[in-house]
Amino acid sequence: MKTPNYRGPKGPGGMPHGKRKLSVPTLKRVIKMLFSYYPVLFPLALFCIVFAAFVATAPAIFNQRIIAIIEEALKENIGWDIASKEIIPNIIVLASLYVVSLAAVFTQTQLMAYITQGFLGKMRKTLFNGMQNLPIKYFDTNKHGDIMSHFTNDIDTLRQLVSQSIPSVLQAGIVVLTVFTIMLSYSIWITLVVLFGVFMLFLVTKKVGGGSAKYFMRQQKAIGKTEGFIQEMMNGQKVVKVFCHEDKTKKQFDEINDALCEDSKRAHAYANILGPINMNIGNILYVIIATVGGVLLLLKAPNLSLLQLFGVEMPLGISIVIPFLNMTKQFTGNVNQLSQQINSIVMGLAGAERVFEVMDALPETDDGYVTLVNAKKDENGNITETTERTGLWAWKHPHEDGTLTYTELRGDVRMVGVDFGYEEGKEVLHDVSVYAEPGQKVAFVGATGAGKTTITNLINRFYDIADGKIRYDGININKIKKSDLRRSLGIVLQETNLFTGTVMENIRYGRLDATDEDCIKAAKLSGADDFITRLPNGYDTELSNNGSNLSQGQRQLIAIARAAVADPPVMILDEATSSIDTRTEAIVQKGMDSLMKGRTVFVIAHRLSTVKNSDVIMVLDKGRIIERGSHEDLIAQKGQYYSLYTGAFELE
Repeated sequence: MKTPNYRGPKGPGGMPHGKRKLSVPTLKRVIKMLFSYYPVLFPLALFCIVFAAFVATAPAIFNQRIIAIIEEALKENIGWDIASKEIIPNIIVLASLYVVSLAAVFTQTQLMAYITQGFLGKMRKTLFNGMQNLPIKYFDTNKHGDIMSHFTNDIDTLRQLVSQSIPSVLQAGIVVLTVFTIMLSYSIWITLVVLFGVFMLFLVTKKVGGGSAKYFMRQQKAIGKTEGFIQEMMNGQKVVKVFCHEDKTKKQFDEINDALCEDSKRAHAYANILGPINMNIGNILYVIIATVGGVLLLLKAPNLSLLQLFGVEMPLGISIVIPFLNMTKQFTGNVNQLSQQINSIVMGLAGAERVFEVMDALPETDDGYVTLVNAKKDENGNITETTERTGLWAWKHPHEDGTLTYTELRGDVRMVGVDFGYEEGKEVLHDVSVYAEPGQKVAFVGATGAGKTTITNLINRFYDIADGKIRYDGININKIKKSDLRRSLGIVLQETNLFTGTVMENIRYGRLDATDEDCIKAAKLSGADDFITRLPNGYDTELSNNGSNLSQGQRQLIAIARAAVADPPVMILDEATSSIDTRTEAIVQKGMDSLMKGRTVFVIAHRLSTVKNSDVIMVLDKGRIIERGSHEDLIAQKGQYYSLYTGAFELE
């Protein structure tokens, strides 16, 4: 059986990280999500934006009407009392539109504030939930600081995209199209002059905007890299100080920070120069329109407009030129606004792209169908399923013919001819076979990198094997659902992770339905109860920052208690006592011996004293098992284990 190793997250179509480009589909996806999350409120907000945009163009029409009335009144020598009857209604309609527009703008801003924050909350939730389904390799191959950047910086750029850029672009776009239509309706000749100016704006925007897009994308990646480095240094601050690497760390940060600054400077240099250039082009265009309009008036040139094509006379006059000047300002101003929003859109899409890369990453696959259930035995020894917690567990195995069989969870774990590599073509385990019978204690010893932890990672299915088989109580573990498989295993890792909360809550993390009495019993079993009761608030003592107010040994004892409260039939102890002093180790070992009774236990240890009483000890070297047997058997063989035990050979 060949199972391809996971090669990292991919986007739609199987495209790997970093290969996808910013494109219209990314923006479409954001908008589609907004519609799906808010099918009523988002369209309502868009309607308010569109309405306000149309009202913004109303002065062009009403100004033309009012000026035309005044121009006609001057020619015909009509008094104000007569002209006002036509002017005042236009002013009232325009004022009414502004009042309604104000209400629309207010509604739109309130709706977008609600929609934006809700959208970001849903995105963070979707992103976090998606991360819970990613395989371990994703977190092994991506810096944690960079992953955190998705929740902070990248999500924040999405906020700007949704709350500002999309409404601004929509409104400015509608104003541009509407004003352009009005211009054509008034004078095609003058509109052609405006189009020339717009063409110049387009060339500038394309040139400058293209440069800013490239550097804004680089800026987003540089921010993630910077945050990743800072997070890494914060976690390793003690190591930095112990080895006096402060100056080297400063130099490394300066290099990363300088790269970020350089990308940011270039991105914002392009962005900041775009507005002033477009504004000055707009001012120049304003002067040109005034000049061209004045010349056409003096020459009494004939006018050509779209309205004339429909039989409406639009003679060229002051009532055309003056509104055209205002429309030119409005037109170029909104074109400039569109160009300015390009930077925000680019940043928002860059953040969206990075967020979508994580959301589109291939989740951890699970084809298992065998589940773990509470079970009980009748007087004939037959196993049946029950909803009560009996302490007896069974594998529920459905078959193709619809029948069910129940296999008692005993902790019989067997690996046969297993090959595995974290990367294709680079195997770290070669033809490994392990047999652990129920209740046996199996120990793995060997140099760092020999493959000890890898074996336990495969039992957990953190990674899938390339070849061979792993059976659990006679069942191929590929048939067992991963969540049920892992529920049957208790793990104490070399690296202890405690969460913000009380000591009791951290122990209960092993089994969420455990009572306080269960947690205290587990703590006593592991030897943690003694120091916990001496804490300021005992089991209610608050822990934070991975339990920084505890010693490394105390943190490890809590981790062991966490595994004990889960009460699993199989235990994996990966250097569980590596951070505990010799005196504490004796206390822990006594508790561990009680904990391991009746359980299948896999132990990884550098201290051979902790594996001496194992039923089977396996010595690994470069991914192969070179020796196996009890302590006495291996001593008698006088091989590598003997050399390790007698000190003739030391583990690296």
